[in-house]
Amino acid sequence: MKPVALITGGSGDLAQAIRAELEAQGWVVHAPSHDEMDVTDKAQVQLVFGALERLDLLIHNAGITRDALLIKMTEADFSDVLNVHLKGAFLCSQAALKIMVKQRQGHLIHLGSYSALSGPSGQANYAAAKAGLIALTQSLAAEYGARGIRANCVLPGFLDTKMTRHLLDDETQRQRVFAAHTLGQLSTAQDGARFIAFLHTMPHVSGQVFQLDSRISRWV
Repeated sequence: MKPVALITGGSGDLAQAIRAELEAQGWVVHAPSHDEMDVTDKAQVQLVFGALERLDLLIHNAGITRDALLIKMTEADFSDVLNVHLKGAFLCSQAALKIMVKQRQGHLIHLGSYSALSGPSGQANYAAAKAGLIALTQSLAAEYGARGIRANCVLPGFLDTKMTRHLLDDETQRQRVFAAHTLGQLSTAQDGARFIAFLHTMPHVSGQVFQLDSRISRWV
């Protein structure tokens, strides 16, 4: 029987790279776009997950940004970002776990961000959501490890995707981004996809956070 994966935010560049990697390895992959499943809408989430007979891997990839200095950030800017990243992870993980608990096996991978570790200016909402995602991941790993279910958080790095390309188009910002990486290079969506596929093959790894670039910081 082929393993089954579901990737939220399925129309994104990273989601498509993960889909291609998993399908090349023989997986059945569901990658609903926002139009097909709004991760903040419980009814939509339950409808999509309810149609699955089995689920081996959930990758919560859906994400948005609403960057602004806090004094200029609207309540909607703050709520929308937390809802997609954190509430979305809660709803999708909850739906996935109902399937995985019955199977007594499964893997939840939440896609985090270096912003959770560094708390950059202008991203209070995004950084808070991604920091919460790390804690959620580790709590789920502790809660469901005894049932054969893993949970890990992957920080894929600053990727050249639709969500970030506007930053790289600005030469000053581009130089700043590259300078922050000790190797002076960015990971690609394909790099992230290969790592995620490999991580799933490591059955004894859970509750961990993996950063896939060369930026260095200490989270205290």
